[in-house]
Amino acid sequence: MFRFESPIYLYLLVLIPLLALIRIVAVRRRRKMLRRFGDMALLHQLMPDVSRFRPLVKFILLLTALALLIIMLARPQMGTKISHEKRNGIETMIAVDISNSMRAEDVVPSRLDKSKMLVENLVDNFTNDQLGLIVFAGNAFIQLPITSDYVSAKMFLQNIDPSLIATQGTNIAEAIRIAINGFSQMDNVGRAIIVITDGEDHEGGAVEMAREAKRKGMRVFVLGVGSPKGSPIPTPDGGFMTDNTGQTVLSALNETMCKQIAEAGGGSYIHVDNTNVAQEKLNAELARMQKGEIQTTLYSEYDEQFQAFGILVILLLILEICILESKNPLLKNIKLFRKK
Repeated sequence: MFRFESPIYLYLLVLIPLLALIRIVAVRRRRKMLRRFGDMALLHQLMPDVSRFRPLVKFILLLTALALLIIMLARPQMGTKISHEKRNGIETMIAVDISNSMRAEDVVPSRLDKSKMLVENLVDNFTNDQLGLIVFAGNAFIQLPITSDYVSAKMFLQNIDPSLIATQGTNIAEAIRIAINGFSQMDNVGRAIIVITDGEDHEGGAVEMAREAKRKGMRVFVLGVGSPKGSPIPTPDGGFMTDNTGQTVLSALNETMCKQIAEAGGGSYIHVDNTNVAQEKLNAELARMQKGEIQTTLYSEYDEQFQAFGILVILLLILEICILESKNPLLKNIKLFRKK
């Protein structure tokens, strides 16, 4: 199994296309300036030692070396030992509402950020359990399949944002349906579906789907985030979301709907505010669930692989230094591609 010890450095890879774009603009500008002096064919004859391809090759080598250097900083590692272990725990599918209403700031720092913090703390509390992540708005999809890899869970959690789903709405029923099908096939294991939302069930059918989950031996917990009084929804430009008449839209927590879903799913409703009470209640509820034997595949004894990337970087830099900007005087009469 391949992984990165410091994946944050991989974001620096955005520099690669940016530098390539700058290079393209610079080359076009240089050609434009040369055309002011006269015919390009004549200029090439006046500068016989100038190579059109060597600078490009040198730039590609430097760009490749930079990309490999960034990957090296992220510390790539390879798992060399695979072990199958059996643990006693539960399986949990966590469905996070990422609709625009979750941007509201009636809990600090926002409904969505508070939800992500709660899930991260929940993961820290897990030991022998498995979990999966689902995101939903107008649609729903699995962000992370059921796993015991808590490091990956936290990494995927940080990437959760309303922009992941273009279709707006709050389809809680679809999120629960996907959660039901996302568990493993193991027997005698406690299974929990945790829905974190502000309770605006636009598509309907959530209560019926929660009953279906309960019928299959799963418990549905609903964490209601926000205030029943309502709060405006911030927009990326610094304003607030408005309706067709120009009035500011207020998004309120629908506790009635949240309680109905939790009751139908045989779980409980927990209100999330600016305290840690919701976290404590949820941990206590999950601790009471039946723990069963869970078989997990673990990769251990990871070997550092950055040395190979470092060697490639050094070789590319040496090659780049050896290639001159202009044609080599000793080799200028040698033409590999001679026109007939």
